[in-house]
Amino acid sequence: MDQKAFLKHYQTLDRALFLDEHLKSLASYDGPLPIGHNQTISQPSLVAQMTLALDPKRDSRVLEIGTGSGYQTALLAPFCKTVYTIERIDDLSATAQARLIQLGFHNIQYRIGDGCIGWMEEAPFDRIIVAAAASVVPPALLDQLAIDGRLLIPVGPPGMQDLLLISKEANGQIEQHSINKVSFVELVGDYGWRNRERE
Repeated sequence: MDQKAFLKHYQTLDRALFLDEHLKSLASYDGPLPIGHNQTISQPSLVAQMTLALDPKRDSRVLEIGTGSGYQTALLAPFCKTVYTIERIDDLSATAQARLIQLGFHNIQYRIGDGCIGWMEEAPFDRIIVAAAASVVPPALLDQLAIDGRLLIPVGPPGMQDLLLISKEANGQIEQHSINKVSFVELVGDYGWRNRERE
């Protein structure tokens, strides 16, 4: 990734475009803000850190779990071949798609569904980024990660998680390490906290 070009894009992309009218004045606030449906848009500095850690290339096919407002999608799109973005909530997906098309991003594919199972028809992916916290890493996402690929996902209990950077080596071996402590909303589905607590 061209870090200089990314930082310029990050600094010029207006976060207010991804917020409801009554929150636009808080766009420069470096913290999470609500976007409806009990979901949030992450703080800009964390989104930037995650994008840089993911390090997409011009020919990368990127899977994003949790379209949300579309802010992370808009930061990724100029620096990869295609973003495949999945959102569970119809209204959020539709709103984000309208915003992103209006902004001129046309290398994005949208799906409404369960991000825990990934997007098998389009796998493997060079990069996978998850914008919600899981109790464990969903196996389907590991399976759909390409050799030499990177997966970025918050994993841990409610309140505080490890932001894991996971790579798949040429022999298929998985390597991972934590790059930060974060606090995300729950990844809804089989790998969220509540389903795991019932097991």
